[in-house]
Amino acid sequence: MVALLGGPLLAQPAPRVAVTPPAPDRVRVSAGGFTMGTSTAGEPDERPAHHREVAEFFLDRTEVTRGSYQRCVRAGVCEAAAARPTFRDPSQPVVNVSWFMARAYCAWAGGRLPTEPEGEKAARGTDGRTWPWGNDPPTPSRAVYGQRMSVGSPARVGERPSGASPYGALDLAGNVWEWTETVYDPYAYTRPGTEPTCATALAAFTDLRRRNLWAFTGAMGIPSECQRVLRGGAWNYWPDGLRATNRVHHEPRGRYPVSGFRCAADPPGR
Repeated sequence: MVALLGGPLLAQPAPRVAVTPPAPDRVRVSAGGFTMGTSTAGEPDERPAHHREVAEFFLDRTEVTRGSYQRCVRAGVCEAAAARPTFRDPSQPVVNVSWFMARAYCAWAGGRLPTEPEGEKAARGTDGRTWPWGNDPPTPSRAVYGQRMSVGSPARVGERPSGASPYGALDLAGNVWEWTETVYDPYAYTRPGTEPTCATALAAFTDLRRRNLWAFTGAMGIPSECQRVLRGGAWNYWPDGLRATNRVHHEPRGRYPVSGFRCAADPPGR
């Protein structure tokens, strides 16, 4: 684009306006251990089951809504997220946000993205349940799932209280996939206690290709770059995919109509 006088016309950033973040509605997830992963079901990257310790943290009760996210956009902090006409209810979860966009919102709202272990503990508690509500299979009264990609959409957040997790968080199964802070390493569960890094993940991808283990990361295949974990399933997913141990992964710049996020926060003073 060129100015009328022949010089370059530089794009100007949107002006910041005085918009405060929404008051957080978060549940407390207590410190302590839980069983992460599974040894009996799911994809190979969900195995084996292992003990994991998590410090106390707080988690948004629901996914971040489009209305809340728009406040961050108006403040000049967040990048706008595109949406179909049926995705524009301010009480629906915001979608088409990258990992970077989700991180920016959480920082603005006084939080951060949850880690993968935090997300799994918040969903399944300490009794090793399969889904947030227990071990009974998903039903439409508990979760949003099974819709056609071409015509489906997420529901307003928090409309299915019977699907609550042990700590009171809602929609941790279905509705939208949720970004986590954690790097996706397909071998992470075989070396518990070691935090995944891009270096370990890329080395694992190289090993999987060498061994031709294309099914190891499930239907997502083997990526060629460092990716981040998403959790929880979405409105277009099949029921079994909503299990609390299920892991999917995408490049952090990706924006998808089935993915959103929620924020976490540490206790005061930590």
